[in-house]
Amino acid sequence: MSYIDKVLKGTCPKCQETKVFKTKGNPFLFKLPVMHPRCSKCNYSFHRETGFYFGAMYVSYAWTVAEMVAVFVLGIIFNMSYLNMFIAVVIVLLILSTFNYRISRLMWLNMFYNEEDDI
Repeated sequence: MSYIDKVLKGTCPKCQETKVFKTKGNPFLFKLPVMHPRCSKCNYSFHRETGFYFGAMYVSYAWTVAEMVAVFVLGIIFNMSYLNMFIAVVIVLLILSTFNYRISRLMWLNMFYNEEDDI
């Protein structure tokens, strides 16, 4: 299974059976997604060490910048005013905030999963 498939599936990087997140979160209710501490099938720890997900913030930042640039380019293509583009960027980022949180953590977790460590 490829890295992209593992990330999009959102399951344990070791056994690919248990979902990493209990809840998806809701940006309108200010609720962040909640992760399971361990895989219920293979007991793989999703909380590797203190500060493990610090790097995932940079991945989330990259996603956010890409989304802002995409909205800005679409705003230019559709000849929107800068104020309307700013409002569109804020709305898109609010809606996608929990997605960015989940996808960046899944990318980080899968990026540092090493099968040789489990042997």
